[in-house]
Amino acid sequence: MSLHFKTVIQLAAGLANKEFSSVELTQHFLDRIATLDTQYNSFITVTPELALAQAKIADQRIAKGDTTVLTGIPIAQKDIFCTKDVKTTCGSKMLDNFIAPYNATVIEKFNAAGAIMLGKTNMDEFAMGSSNQTSYYGPVRNPWDPERVPGGSSGGAVAALAAGFAPLSTGTDTGGSIRQPAAYCNLTGLKPTYGVVSRFGMIAFASSLDQAGPLARTAEDCAIMLNCMAGFDERDSTSLEMPQTDYTAHLNDSLHGIKIGLPKEFFGNDADPAIMDLIHAVAKQYEKLGAELVEISLPNIGLSIPTYYVIAPAEASSNLARYDGVRYGYRCSNPKDLEDMYKRTRGEGFGAEVKRRIMIGTYVSSATHYDAFYLKAQKVRQLISQDYQVAFKQVDVILSPTVPNTAFKIGELMDDPIKMYLSDLYTAGTNLAGLPGLSAPAGFLKDLPVGFQLIGNYFSEAKLFNMAHQYQQHTTWHTQTPEAL
Repeated sequence: MSLHFKTVIQLAAGLANKEFSSVELTQHFLDRIATLDTQYNSFITVTPELALAQAKIADQRIAKGDTTVLTGIPIAQKDIFCTKDVKTTCGSKMLDNFIAPYNATVIEKFNAAGAIMLGKTNMDEFAMGSSNQTSYYGPVRNPWDPERVPGGSSGGAVAALAAGFAPLSTGTDTGGSIRQPAAYCNLTGLKPTYGVVSRFGMIAFASSLDQAGPLARTAEDCAIMLNCMAGFDERDSTSLEMPQTDYTAHLNDSLHGIKIGLPKEFFGNDADPAIMDLIHAVAKQYEKLGAELVEISLPNIGLSIPTYYVIAPAEASSNLARYDGVRYGYRCSNPKDLEDMYKRTRGEGFGAEVKRRIMIGTYVSSATHYDAFYLKAQKVRQLISQDYQVAFKQVDVILSPTVPNTAFKIGELMDDPIKMYLSDLYTAGTNLAGLPGLSAPAGFLKDLPVGFQLIGNYFSEAKLFNMAHQYQQHTTWHTQTPEAL
């Protein structure tokens, strides 16, 4: 297997056995990025000097035996995490000149573990999008078919992994932005329970929905990443105090007796029938491993998309009010007065999708429309959450497609945002309820990857990793890489 497609466990063993140094490993990935990323546009900023300096320190730690499993392992960080002295843009012209003065907690944790930051990955502007076409820095291309999108908003993160530019990437998920691109690029990705990973230093889109999580080739690598990322942070008021968990401890547990729920609302007519055939094959594999399949119902799940697209824009409208040209970020040239500066700065600094969501959010949260839209959406959100809790009294996990389609062509849905929003059909409900969800490779349809999703009850990440890992021990979908690479 090529060095660039090895798992964390394999790379850590290579470092421990002195098959290569962290400096050599880091240079290998930096060379690939420099040579090949012009085709995919997965990085906004590459940090070779920082990466090699961190790699030298990692080699010293390895020589002393002062290591974690991530020491010396390169990682790509989504450009939504503030990174001290490194440009942090959130994919927007508004922050094109912003050099973060501090590190996000996620960055701090990987630095402390000895991981090597290769750079910051491209993303939909302010994480608003399902295709990575709204970035100020141009669209990211899917390594499985460069004419297609990699998914979004964590499109740069998954493209970097799929192209072999990094063994690990961080992502964020507000309505499916880790899981959907993972499905489009044949990767494994987890959205944790809301509050498990600190949001401090993570540039906000919709604060009650945003959650950072791991992206990798395997469930085992994602579990290793979450061991590093998770934990209480007093700087984040939504961070949860909970016992420290080793998410790798139960990877090899038996699945005998596990009850898997198949929601009848998810197995209707919304997805491509060929995709549903692959999901049924996943369910059959789980039956072979000892699990029991149970039909369940989530009566209000069909309301998750309209509910999400009221709540998320309302929160975005509030969060993005801070970008006014006064304190940091983009400012228009030669404003006539303060009002002109506000209007032109925001008009010139934000892209079309961000403006659309700010306008929707301002409308639904306005005094005259608050009760009719925002308050009602919050009530429906509770109904969706209650449906999941009723389901989890019957089953341990829920299985569904991750996305109702395979990756679409770049530019194909840009004039139909509603159709693009529907790619979050199976994922947005977990964000509204704050539940963990994992996407893993399920197979291929016309040479394009398809993903399946596992949804668990609160704090069941270890169980989701266990189920995905056991599936990956008996299938080879996750080992397949783009032919051209």
